[in-house]
Amino acid sequence: MDIIIYILLSLISILIAVILIRTALFKPKANAKVSEEKVSFDGDKAVENLRELVRCKTVSYRDSSLEDDAEFKKFIAKLPELYPNVFKACDFKELPDRALLFKWEGKNHNEPTVLMAHYDVVPVDEKGWDKPPFEAILEDGVIWGRGTLDTKATINGVLYSADCLIADGFVPENDIYFAFSGGEEINGQGAVNIVDYFENNNIVPALVVDEGGAVVENVFPGVKGACGLIGIAEKGMMNVEYSCRSAGGHASAPKPHTPLVELSRACIKLEENPFKSHITTPVAEMFNTLGRHSTFLYRMIFANLWAFGFVLDILCKKSGGELNALMRTTVAFTMAEGSNAENVIPPEGKIVSNMRLNPEDNIDSALEYLKKTVDNERIEINLINGMNPSRISVPYCNAWDKVATAVASTWKGSLVAPYLMVQCSDSRHYGRISDKVYRFSAMDLTSEERATIHGNNERIRVETVKKAVEFYIRLIKQC
Repeated sequence: MDIIIYILLSLISILIAVILIRTALFKPKANAKVSEEKVSFDGDKAVENLRELVRCKTVSYRDSSLEDDAEFKKFIAKLPELYPNVFKACDFKELPDRALLFKWEGKNHNEPTVLMAHYDVVPVDEKGWDKPPFEAILEDGVIWGRGTLDTKATINGVLYSADCLIADGFVPENDIYFAFSGGEEINGQGAVNIVDYFENNNIVPALVVDEGGAVVENVFPGVKGACGLIGIAEKGMMNVEYSCRSAGGHASAPKPHTPLVELSRACIKLEENPFKSHITTPVAEMFNTLGRHSTFLYRMIFANLWAFGFVLDILCKKSGGELNALMRTTVAFTMAEGSNAENVIPPEGKIVSNMRLNPEDNIDSALEYLKKTVDNERIEINLINGMNPSRISVPYCNAWDKVATAVASTWKGSLVAPYLMVQCSDSRHYGRISDKVYRFSAMDLTSEERATIHGNNERIRVETVKKAVEFYIRLIKQC
């Protein structure tokens, strides 16, 4: 017995020693290269250009009859006025479904770059705004308006930086394309048509940059400094309907297991039995980069996930939020429907969930898991619509380095790391022609500012507008 205890104590000591040694060796890696080159341009003009773009009410709806086509035409007509040098130096064409494509010819044509954004915006509830959403009011160093963050600041950053560089006589080393869609918010075909054009013309991008991560603080456990997060993949998305039928009846004498009760049980089952967690490549790279800058306890966890992965999983399940969303497919119940009258048992009840698919899952496997977990023959589970997770792009290559350097040079002191984007974007379509697709919105955003995207009082700081231009100047000069 003494020998067994001695062996067990020895094994525990060895385990502790291994964990502590691995933690001690889990030191910060070299951050992205920083350029000390000064960037100068007329920042006030950049700000005024963005205000002009925001004043165009390019609101997209799935019901096209609700859209104001004149506002989209107004937006396109403004571009030559605001960015005249771009239209002098670049070939410009409009493709179907409000897709805009510019080609800035470079010295070489083998490694083209594509800089993306979208110019449509989501609808607004003007009653919830403190300032009019389409007047682009500039007050106390802040521009108020729908689309300031998502993503007209990006379009302005791309085109204004190019306009300034062209005026200075700059010619890029390789061809650069500016690809903008007018229907990203409704999963329109604009970006698809642009990718089709590239494919049909044998254009293989060496680098694609679209909206995605940003420079943020306090988003990673134990790291308080600024982090520049560049998405190398994005989760898939699916909307699912759950329906349950009954004979209905008067609410004064309800029978057991009415549709809404059964559907409520399904909700509880799925919340209590979340999808399995997966540390995918984007998440593993994020942990391996930012985890090294964390506090000792978190460094110990991230350096020894083989031993403490279950601890991280428990934390994610309990806390929910962004970290949990990185680890697994999530299920958010968003809509419910029952009877049309307060005193009538519904003959049919329905609920809808919006799901974001982990790269290890897909639409078919997720539906199978839902049906297995709910395990109720009375409940029908059907896919409304969806898209599988994107292709995972290659981190730490020449294309990545260009974006990372531009981030680190624009926001000095920020830690640059890959991550998994939990939202969806047009960039997913580019996965069929490139594995160098990166998702980064050229902004440093507070949690309060991020909350205004698709919400009330969307706004952007003037300094953020200027930083976006600086970022794209630095990026374009490397392309």
